[in-house]
Parts: sequence; C-alpha cells; structure tokens
Amino acid sequence: MTGHAQPDNVILITVDSLRADAIGTYNNCQHTPTLDSLAAEGAVFNNAFATGNWTPFSFPSILGSRPVFSDTGRIGVDETPTLAAVLSDADRELATGGFNAANGFLTSHWGYDEGFDQFEPFVADTSSDIYSRYLATHPTVEAWIQLASSSVRRFRSWLGRGSTDRPFLDSSRMFDIESASVEFITESSTPFFLWVHYMDAHTPYVPAPRYIREVSSDVLGTHRMLHAHVRTGLGRTVDERTLDELRTLYQAAVRQVDASIARLRESLESAGIKKETAIIVAGDHGEEFQEHGHLAHYPKLYDELIQVPLIIHTPDGPSRRIDRPTGLDAIPPTVTDLLGVDPAPEWAADSTLPAVRDDSDELPPSEPVVSVAVRGEEVTKQPIPRSLGDGQLLVSVRDEEWTYIENIETGVQQLYHRPTDPGQQTDLTADPSLEARQKIDTFGSLARRHGKSIHGQTVDKTNADVDADLSAQLEALGYRWFSRAFSPR
Repeated sequence: MTGHAQPDNVILITVDSLRADAIGTYNNCQHTPTLDSLAAEGAVFNNAFATGNWTPFSFPSILGSRPVFSDTGRIGVDETPTLAAVLSDADRELATGGFNAANGFLTSHWGYDEGFDQFEPFVADTSSDIYSRYLATHPTVEAWIQLASSSVRRFRSWLGRGSTDRPFLDSSRMFDIESASVEFITESSTPFFLWVHYMDAHTPYVPAPRYIREVSSDVLGTHRMLHAHVRTGLGRTVDERTLDELRTLYQAAVRQVDASIARLRESLESAGIKKETAIIVAGDHGEEFQEHGHLAHYPKLYDELIQVPLIIHTPDGPSRRIDRPTGLDAIPPTVTDLLGVDPAPEWAADSTLPAVRDDSDELPPSEPVVSVAVRGEEVTKQPIPRSLGDGQLLVSVRDEEWTYIENIETGVQQLYHRPTDPGQQTDLTADPSLEARQKIDTFGSLARRHGKSIHGQTVDKTNADVDADLSAQLEALGYRWFSRAFSPR
C-alpha cells in the first residue's frame, strides 16, 4: 500500500444469490444506482468467481480464505483462522461487527462468530410453535402471506405513519441488519471492520412493491408476483410468463438491497467517516433462471451460479476494471492489506490490492479459480450436503476465457469457451483443437488435485449433526423444497 492512503475502516457487504449480471456495472440493462456508483469510483473485477454454488461452500473462502472441506472435510470455518479473528488478534485497536440476515449457514454453529466483537445472525427461533415451524419450512407460503396481505399491512403502516415498505422489508430481516450496522458505525470510537450479509435476493423473492414498479416501469404489480409464487409453490410448470415474473421479483429484490446500501453510505457521511472507509461488495454465489434447466442454486457450476460481482471501493480510488480471474478467497487478505494487518499464513489467496492499485511489480502470477459443488443421485432431490460424504464432488476450473467442470467420482468432463459460448451450452470436450486439449489436460489435473487434497481430510462427526431447530432454519432457506417449488419447464 506504499504511496496510497490506508483507510481506517472496511465494510464488507455480501449479498446472497447475487449474480454478476444483476447489477448495472456488469449489465447496463439493470438499475442499481448505488452499486453502480461504487463501481464507477472503484475497482470492478470482470472475472470474479465464487468458490462454491451456494453459501456453505462459498463462505469458507469469503471469511476464511480456505476452500470448503480443506481443513475438516465438512462445511464451516470452526477450524479456520477467520478474517474477524485475525483482525481481532492484530496488534492494534480495531472493532469488529458481523450482521447476517438470518442465513442459518452463517451462525456460531459453523464458527462464523469467531473474532467478532458484535455478532448477530438474526436467525429466528423456529421451535416456539407449530405455526412458526411450518412457515420456516415452507417459505413460499410465507411469501404468499406477505403478498396477499400487503394492502392491509401497508394501510396499517400508513395509519401509523410508518414506511409502507417496512412490512415487506422485514421479511428479509433487511431493516434488522441495516439498523444494527448503522448503530455499529455511529457508535464505533475506533477503526472497524464491519461485515453485512443481505438475504433479499435469495428465494423466495419478496421485495417491496415500490422496487417491483421501479424495475418493471410500473407494468408489473403485486398480483403478478403473487401469481409467480403460487405457481412455483404448487410445483406447477414454470412457463415463460412465470419465469419473467420471477426474474422481475429477483431484480426488484436486488434493487431493494441497493437502496439499503445507499442508506449505509449515508450513515458513513453522517458519522464523518465516509472518506476513511473502504467498501467491498460481493455476491456469495449466483442464481439460475433455467439457463441449465432449473431455478435457484442447485449443485451445478455454470457461470449463472459461479460468476459474481466483486467491487472494491477505496477512498483514494482508482476507477478501473480488472480482467484477472479472481476467487472470493482473495477477500480476507485484501481486507487485512487495507487495514495494515498481516494475513494468516494458512490463507489460500493473495490480496487483490496490487491489481486494484495497478502495482504490476507486486502482482503474483494469475491463477485459475477452483469452485466445488456436491451432488446427490438426482440434482433436485438430495439432502443438504454438510460433508464430502453427502454426494459426488464436482470441481470447476476457470480462467479468463475457459470453464472446465469434472465430476471427480465419475470422471465426466465438460469444457466451455465463454467468449464464444457465454451461456455454456456447447461442451467442447470432444473438440480436437490443440487449445481445447491443453485446457482439458491442464485444468483436469488441477481439478483432480483439488479433489484429492480435500478428500484426504477425515470428517469430524462430533460437529456434523445439527439439532431440529437448526435444521428448520436451514429448510427456511429453501434447500429442501426446490424440487417441489421450482419445477423445470
């Protein structure tokens, strides 16, 4: 960081299920003014990739810079030197706060509270009564209730002179994490690291009506959104109309997050620390809208699930776009680099700041990004995988142009050239060209080496089980109802 101002504070904003093309800086058809403003003034990574297809496979990299399964053979970071722990142990006064909008995979059970002075996952107690448990395990029903009762709740909120958005935003716990984050920012008397995780773009999508209108030019109303949730919740065929409505709901939810991030930036301005604060924004994985036959985020490794936004906004700039393939495991060493703290020696990646600052002399060689998924016998009907023993391991390897995917157990390979096939529909494993053969050989070797390295871990069963309440919280994320709710066409 020689020659560059060191920020006092860093905010890491992660958005569940946020694919790269859902924000304007990657796709000018989208409307995300706050994120686009951060991108215009900061560094945008054109080839940023999640290291897994869903939260528990991606977050060991995001907050621990370690591949999932690499230390224990199971999900979680309880045996990993986490980013917050490294910052808390640093030889300087630094406050740490983490606020997660009720993702059950990002709780103390999996080690994510380690190192945070303030940590709140906002995970509801689903064991209190039958009704609460039912809603937790049937999230589409909760979405129907949210939408069907919207007019009544908005009228009651208006009578109480409250925000007419609030009844919708409460369903994603957005106001909870926003309020906690603003309070943390305003009350911090020392430099700080703040992590905020949004769930609005995760299924089921229940954005406030104003954002539905904003992304659909006032054409689509709440009743159209209710139609989409009813059809998918009942397992009906997802036709073009329903798919379009789901995409609109998703984009409205992303816009809702964008507005919340704007309010966080306003709190920095009010506290007088905006110019001393760096902001990093990333999606933890993407979301599929039937590009490969399904919705949500089943165990697959195509770009709609793996390519994510990564924006790094520092007080002194510069504004640039970076093509180097970058995994989200680069986030922890980047944060420590920004704050002048030594990274953990166990971390798998290097800081991105040399690329952000265009310090070419300090750039390590560009490496492909490795991502994983665990798949059961049927892609739509499998238990929530918590260890390598829960299914077959899929590994992908990506550089700036090529995507390679291999099922380590069966040996089935796939190869795609993204510049000529951005949708990854044409498998080139049979292509006789020299470049394709070289990619298969090189990337296949990397994939199998990665699989061997994590398969060598012995799974510790002492922490592998979860209680009934936590299982219900995980089901609230939808990981047991996709096969019922989101049928392919």
